[in-house]
Amino acid sequence: MSKKNAFYAQSGGVTAVINASACGVIETARLHKKEIGTVYAGRNGIIGALREELIDTSKESKKTIAGLRYTPSGAFGSCRYKLKSIEDNRAEYERLIEVFKAHNIGYFFYNGGGDSQDTTNKFAQFSKDVGYPITCIGIPKTVDNDLPLTDNCPGFGSVAKYVAVSTREASMDVASMCESSTKVFVLEVMGRHAGWIAAAGGLAAEQAGDPPHIIIFPEVAFDQKKFLARVDKTVKEKGYCVIVVSEGAHYADGTFLADAGTTDAFGHAQLGGVAPTLAEMVKANLGYKYHWAVSDYLQRSARHIASATDVEQAYAMGKAAVEFALAGKNAVMPTIVRKKTKKYSWTIGEAPLSKVANVEKKLPKGYITRDGFGITPSCRAYLEPLIQGEDYPPYKNGLPAYVKIKGQLVPKKLKESFSE
Repeated sequence: MSKKNAFYAQSGGVTAVINASACGVIETARLHKKEIGTVYAGRNGIIGALREELIDTSKESKKTIAGLRYTPSGAFGSCRYKLKSIEDNRAEYERLIEVFKAHNIGYFFYNGGGDSQDTTNKFAQFSKDVGYPITCIGIPKTVDNDLPLTDNCPGFGSVAKYVAVSTREASMDVASMCESSTKVFVLEVMGRHAGWIAAAGGLAAEQAGDPPHIIIFPEVAFDQKKFLARVDKTVKEKGYCVIVVSEGAHYADGTFLADAGTTDAFGHAQLGGVAPTLAEMVKANLGYKYHWAVSDYLQRSARHIASATDVEQAYAMGKAAVEFALAGKNAVMPTIVRKKTKKYSWTIGEAPLSKVANVEKKLPKGYITRDGFGITPSCRAYLEPLIQGEDYPPYKNGLPAYVKIKGQLVPKKLKESFSE
């Protein structure tokens, strides 16, 4: 029996370090040529498998693959496309089997968040049921840091570092101008149901009373009266007020402060504009001059200020995924396990995909101060190691010299095409 090829795909919102995981997968697979043939990557994620658009990574040079470690975004293309349940759309799963059979693929590495791990788990079982078992390994990735059973998620540490740095720098700017100009600054960060990224803004403070003065988490119901009172008090005492707010901030009844009234491809409420919403609220009720910013894609693509810890862990997850597959493991995901040592250290663990899929890990109650507006020392102790170290990309003409893949597709073998 001939050795099997592998399929790797990136899913969901990309990060500053998802390509480091891709690098870990491809470089490790290349070290095991006797067991694994070619690594194919889906063009635009799982859609690439459905359309039989497979990128031949063997056509990429060793230098290019190594360069993925310091290149942001999804080099092979990602997508927000969630496979339906097998009962609702068996055809999608059958199509994947057809494509994998046609290209002798026996390994499936899916690099994504909770929805992606759900897909990986379902496909592992389906492939077994139809008599063409595929070794399916999930690779954790999400800036939201909300996957369960792993201490943290690759992608989060770099976003946390970016948000902490940006909060500190913007705060210094506001402080220097508050006497005659802006008195309130609002920074909106990602995080629909989990406030990990917003919490990272709290790292900007060196001592009590330092900005950010207010952090608004999805885990704490928004109280307008309490919020405005804290803003007013802070401006009167400090001269200015800096606020970090999660996009998922909501009222007690569950209504998002910035619900756009639409949904994304995964069926989640489309959020946008909580920063200007808060800023206008302050202006209307307190009259203070404000500025706001939405970190948006900047926070998740900022490879120039990535956390060295995050880069190392992202690569390690890709490497471990291949090693797990070669060890005969299936329907599992490598995890990051924090060791109980005085100095931060970690090792690799594993979790069954059935327990990872569609479970969101939120900020523990003990990580949020009693007033609901800040982070506790235990939260700081958790977060600080994840933003440690710098792993700068090479620069050319003053700009990061990121790599671009050739993206050469493998010739199609199936006559029928697939329409989503």
